[in-house]
Amino acid sequence: MTAPDLLPIQGLIFDCDGTLADTMPLHWRAWRAVAQRHSFQFTEDRFYSLAGIPSRDILKVLSLEQGLRLDHFAVAKEKEAEYLPLIAQVEPINAVVAIAREQRGRLPLAVASGGTRRIIEQVLEHLEIRPLFDAIVTSEDVQRQKPAPDIFLEAARRLGVPPERCRAYEDSELGLQAIRAAGMEAVDVRAWPRDAAPATGRGLGRP
Repeated sequence: MTAPDLLPIQGLIFDCDGTLADTMPLHWRAWRAVAQRHSFQFTEDRFYSLAGIPSRDILKVLSLEQGLRLDHFAVAKEKEAEYLPLIAQVEPINAVVAIAREQRGRLPLAVASGGTRRIIEQVLEHLEIRPLFDAIVTSEDVQRQKPAPDIFLEAARRLGVPPERCRAYEDSELGLQAIRAAGMEAVDVRAWPRDAAPATGRGLGRP
């Protein structure tokens, strides 16, 4: 079988938080408020290590570890409520957004995020980039979350592109694991400059 990185890329998939949008410090502010309110331990390092996992699932993990009786869904909604007013402060990660803008109309584009649809749609609208994407896949659309490949496979399905012909952009280790498990080309954006996109356009385009 031909290696994925030798196949012509026919679709691009982007994580949102920390990839397209500089949201992670704001999510951390919301988490700190909720953790203090409900008296559970959640460090900043742990928060970043769980990036890409839905809030309700993070709360399940923390509850089991700390012997807490939290209503995972209710507390996740509280965290969402803390975060919503902060969306006005979200800035784009220009290095990644520039690729989406450049490839719009050349290739089909999707977002694959472990966030909720309500939040992700609002962030994309705030950044005025929602029209760039042909499909938005969020945690509500799949049963298994990152590092399972399901969310990226669903994004590829909605684009009508075979997974091995997709390139996906991520900023979290769990997300990168999910991309590779889906058989896609994974691009780690964590070391990228925020304002200027690296030369990553090679290999794009239809056969």
